Amino acid sequence: MIKSIFSIFVPIHREGYRFIGIFAVLALLLFFLWQPLGWLGVIATLWCVYFFRDPVRVTPLREGLVISPADGRVSLIVEVMPPPELDLGDKPLTRISVFMNVFDCHVNRSPVAGRIVKMVYVPGKFINAELDKASEHNERQCLTIETASKKRFGVVQIAGLVARRIVGFVSENEPIGAGERFGLIRFGSRVDVYLPAGHKALVGVGQRAIAGETVLADIASKEAAREYRAS
Repeated sequence: MIKSIFSIFVPIHREGYRFIGIFAVLALLLFFLWQPLGWLGVIATLWCVYFFRDPVRVTPLREGLVISPADGRVSLIVEVMPPPELDLGDKPLTRISVFMNVFDCHVNRSPVAGRIVKMVYVPGKFINAELDKASEHNERQCLTIETASKKRFGVVQIAGLVARRIVGFVSENEPIGAGERFGLIRFGSRVDVYLPAGHKALVGVGQRAIAGETVLADIASKEAAREYRAS
């Protein structure tokens, strides 16, 4: 029982150690002020540990599969013009948005294997990341990944209402594998994936996605877009 509970919180990403330490010190100080406040501090510290968890994921590997870059809920699937910083052309593409709340794992993983041909940071606002306009107005980190077959995918990390820092683990011109970690967003956010022209999502709005495991699309398949219902 203890082992299974412990496994929920580990491993912890190194980016979280500083924040966990700050939360733990504050909890200790709150105990000196008033014990009930101290216990609230302990709960907040445990939440911080949980937030920065970095669990092992089992990524399906096949040419054409597009894997979710984030844990969370598929909040939007729309045909839109890609951001100019991605350099993906001037025609509408399918954009799949995965929204992460403050209880989701926030370590982001590459949806495909390839090379990072472009990486651009765009400063901006911190409005609710679930809103469609967050793609244009919020702080974001944009990556364009080119596969071995010369297909290009856009991946955009978008800061949210309480997110204040996008942390990148990769650099432009680096190779990256499907499911490999490329960044982290602190405290609530969204990740958008732009598919190459002519390809559709295989997930539905409202569906839960798991970073590094859930297949969002399959550009090697001729399967039509699926229909979904909530039940």
